[in-house]
Amino acid sequence: MDQRQAAEATEREKGKYTLIRDVEDSQLGMYDKPLPCFGCGIGWFSFLLGFLCPLMWYYATVLYFGNYYRKDPRERAGLAASAIAAMGFSVVLFIVVLILLF
Repeated sequence: MDQRQAAEATEREKGKYTLIRDVEDSQLGMYDKPLPCFGCGIGWFSFLLGFLCPLMWYYATVLYFGNYYRKDPRERAGLAASAIAAMGFSVVLFIVVLILLF
């Protein structure tokens, strides 16, 4: 047993790697499938659609703060962009309402 352990230790030192999975195992990766909403993801789709209907920005903001991007990290940038757009729209709406009231 000592000889085998010594041999394994020397192989590790040489930088040899061992194969963990079977080469013929052709499972699709988690991120190989396309994103929903025409391939651009819910976040970017909501961002673009938000210019027509700003409520979509708030929907994406709820998804962003609900950690929806943990399901698929590729969604994070679009959801964050929608959250920033919702914040900007809220500020502009607040200023417009203040101007109209006073």
